[in-house]
Amino acid sequence: MILLLGASGYIGEAFAKELQRRKTDFIPLARKQVDYTRFDVLLDFLKTKKPAFVINSAGFTGKPNVDACELDKAGTLVGNALLPQTIAHACVAAQIPWGHISSGCIFSGAKIYDNGKTRAEKDMTKPELRALVEKSPEFVRGYTETDTPNFSFRDQPCSFYSGTKALGEEAIENIGQSYVWRLRIPFDEFDNARNYLSKVQRYAKVYDNVNSISHRADFVKACLDLWEVRALFGTYNMTNPGFVTTRQVVALVEKFLKPAKRFEFWASDEEFYKVAAKTPRSNCVMDTSKLLAAGVKIRPVEEALEDSLKNWKPE
Repeated sequence: MILLLGASGYIGEAFAKELQRRKTDFIPLARKQVDYTRFDVLLDFLKTKKPAFVINSAGFTGKPNVDACELDKAGTLVGNALLPQTIAHACVAAQIPWGHISSGCIFSGAKIYDNGKTRAEKDMTKPELRALVEKSPEFVRGYTETDTPNFSFRDQPCSFYSGTKALGEEAIENIGQSYVWRLRIPFDEFDNARNYLSKVQRYAKVYDNVNSISHRADFVKACLDLWEVRALFGTYNMTNPGFVTTRQVVALVEKFLKPAKRFEFWASDEEFYKVAAKTPRSNCVMDTSKLLAAGVKIRPVEEALEDSLKNWKPE
């Protein structure tokens, strides 16, 4: 039996749906039922129910976006750093392995392969780097699980959200047996305020950058597959292999959905941050080699995007 925390959230719902599809016995636990933010309460529940595995899909993302985290820093810190630590200690005390949803948004930019060497570039909006993305994408590499986060409280500037997600990973490091699953910019075929494809269609203007992103169902399937094959515990980047620019996503939206609106883009970073955003945004490329080497199958990002738009279901 699996214990699912945060089952009512955007990612938690996807976990519940996939566990049902797999006919896996699980308990979707809500805080109003049991306050799992309290160590003693959670530990008692774990000892009583004895789940084989715990999934933590609870956290604080901010609505409608991470700007809201700047307005509730205490809630963000509790949800993204203190709660994972509490769960980690309760699980190790009960001798139960668990999985935690973290975020790839603790990185900025990508790695550039040049003349036999690799260097990190935090700002992929530079003209020469955008040209590289368009003409020679094979020289753009993603951050791996061994790289130190460069969009965190220890490597600023960063959003408060990203800072707490990086802190959450630090807080649970080397405590018990656990997976850290890094999600990035979730999307799928279901129109929803949390869906990246929905957001792109509703923005007054679109912010163009380079990113790795995660199909929601692919993400939860890959997380559960890691557990089912008993892959080594540790951190895994859980994005669909590859990366896309926002302009590529818009082009696919126009191709498959043929919206009446004409998409406009922010002229520059300066304009975007002056008008539309209150806090820095993470834009980054992630390396999924470790996930694939574990024997877990996940679709390339282009395939996942096209499939989502071909099967688009309006809200």
